[in-house]
Amino acid sequence: MKTGIIGYGSMGRMLLWKFAESGIAKQDLYAFNRTIEKLDEAKDIAKIVPAKELAASCDITFVCVRPADIKTVLEEIKDDIKEGALIVSLNGSVSFEAIGSITDTKTAKVIPSLTAEIGRSQTLVCYNGKVNDEDKTALKGLLSSIGNVIELPENEMGMGSELVSCMPGFIASIFDVICSSAKKHTSIPDDQIVRMVLQTMSATGDLMLQKDMTFEDVVKRVATPGGITEEGTKVVYEGFPETADLLFEKTLEKRRQTAAKNS
Repeated sequence: MKTGIIGYGSMGRMLLWKFAESGIAKQDLYAFNRTIEKLDEAKDIAKIVPAKELAASCDITFVCVRPADIKTVLEEIKDDIKEGALIVSLNGSVSFEAIGSITDTKTAKVIPSLTAEIGRSQTLVCYNGKVNDEDKTALKGLLSSIGNVIELPENEMGMGSELVSCMPGFIASIFDVICSSAKKHTSIPDDQIVRMVLQTMSATGDLMLQKDMTFEDVVKRVATPGGITEEGTKVVYEGFPETADLLFEKTLEKRRQTAAKNS
């Protein structure tokens, strides 16, 4: 099976190198980018070819470009797509309907997370009606090299993206605020505060997954009645829900606007 990557931005580069690391040989891994010089670093792991040649050769083609550019790319390759090939868009905001107006082919949408860089992505995937079980198995096999694969219907990809693709940014911003606040009350060095919080955050997640614990379970274990932690958790539960609601309202509205612009 031959796999192609069109676009060598952050996600395209990550996928190309992860696929190579997973064992895909150079003769089965293709790449194209408008600025071809960017692919010089990948010439030993992939065949660098024009977009049309890539589409004609590959069984699965990942289109890793901005939403505003995906239609242009599809228009360019639509007459060259290999028969029976699967086209994979990394833009959740461009609908199957919009893609289908350009090329009537088997199509999937994939949303990885930044954590793919360490092989722990919660990668979302959805398919149009032309994709069969064999195609799904092949795609999931590729994506397993960057983490877990979660299949969702197309209409849930937006919220799903908030929970996995956007979440590293949300989590980082939340704990950035917490660490900044902590610095006001201690002489512990800034970098040590961050390491303490990160290690505790990572270990708490692993504990919950390994022990099948809920968030409520963790709170009950740590926040004993009348204790210090309980005072802090009360503040979070009383003050943070409004912020969380606003966060999703803003991001989902921005997602709707982007989808409308690219429909």
